Order: sequence, then C-alpha cells, then structure tokens
Amino acid sequence: MNKFFGYIFSPIHYLLFGFFVCLFHPIQWVCYNWGGQETHKKSVDLLNFFLVSTYYLLGSSISFKNPYKLPEQRPIVFISNHQSLYDIPPLIWFLRKYHAKFISKIELTKGIPSVSFNLKYGGGANIDRKDSKQAVAEIIKLAERMKANNWSTVIFPEGTRSKDGKLKPFAIGGVATILKKAPNALIVPIVIRNSWKLVQYGSFPLSFGERMSWEVLEPMEPQGKSMEEIMNYAQESIKKAL
Repeated sequence: MNKFFGYIFSPIHYLLFGFFVCLFHPIQWVCYNWGGQETHKKSVDLLNFFLVSTYYLLGSSISFKNPYKLPEQRPIVFISNHQSLYDIPPLIWFLRKYHAKFISKIELTKGIPSVSFNLKYGGGANIDRKDSKQAVAEIIKLAERMKANNWSTVIFPEGTRSKDGKLKPFAIGGVATILKKAPNALIVPIVIRNSWKLVQYGSFPLSFGERMSWEVLEPMEPQGKSMEEIMNYAQESIKKAL
C-alpha cells in the first residue's frame, strides 16, 4: 500500500517541493543582497520549514527530539548518520538556532534553485572530492567561521547515504579538521531513523506513510580525548539508538 499511495501522492509532493525551491530562490537573493547574511539565513530557515511540510503530503510522520539544553554561544559539531536527501531540510529547520552548516559537494553549487544559492552564500563548505587539498582548505575555512560566529555544522561521517538504514563505518577526517581549528566545539550525535524508507523504491514513487525521526543524543566534551574515542562514541551512540 505504501508504494500504491506513493504513485498518487509523490507527484503532488514534487510539485509543491519544486514550487517552494523556485519561489525562495529570488527571495534568498533579495535577503542576502539587501539584508545580509543573517536575513538570508532566516529565508533559508523558512524555506526548509515549507520543504518539511511537503513530507506530510506523503503521509509521513516527522518527530524531532532534543532532550538536552545545548549551548547557543558555542560551536557544535553534530555527527549524524545519513539515509537520504530528505534528512537535510528537517536538520536545517529544527537546528536553526544553532546556525547549522553543511559540507557539500561543489557540484551542487550550480543549477539547483535555492539549494545552489544557499550553498554558495550560506557559509558552509563546498568541497571537490577529487581535490583533497581544496576539500581540506574549505573545511578549515568552515571551522574558522564556526569559531568566529559560534556556528555549528552537521557532518555525515559515513561519507555516503545508507540505502537500507544500516550504519556504515565512520571516517575521522572532517571532524578532526574542524576540531583542530575549533577545539572548543561540542560533539553532539544525532540519529536519523527511517528516512531511507521514503526512497526505498527510488525517486519515484516515494513511499507513503513512513514514520521518520530525528533525535539528538547525549553530547560529548572532546577535550582530552583522541579522535578515535570521539568517533567511536558517536558511532556507538547512533548504532545503539537505531
């Protein structure tokens, strides 16, 4: 039945999703050029609120839990598993007060309404996976912005999306680079559940009626701990929560 209703409601979802990303592209331009980065951020937050709302057209339920009082005046590294592109709008919306940035492929900075503009001017890191020096330099710049502005970043250390929801091994590189430049950053794991089911049949049809959740897990102070200890803690926390 999930697949059957997916054929019916996926076109509606895509039409509305596409409408919002096209609508907010000029809105972002105006906000960035006339109001600066802070005004631009508000437009991006609002865009992602509307993008998340389109999930409900697929009969999806969305849950976000954060039982911890996280600092707003301190950099945070959110370490999360990654199951689909649908992971990202809820993270932007629900983590908006922490100014969450992302590390993205540089190819995404061209040709996608709203998304490409935000990646270019939103303050994240756009990396060329074929050029390791450029990638490291971009992540260092992101870490410096995090430290200067008390921003946070979301890192998917699996390196690629999990198509079946099973956790892949975590890579250390991105987190290690950030902590070298922003050593006071707090480590906060996030577990994402069931967003992979939304795309289990591919991009069409999307699966109808899936229950998806995003949950903040217990933070960790990185001072005095090795990168292996930090990443092992994040990975085991997420694995247990899954």
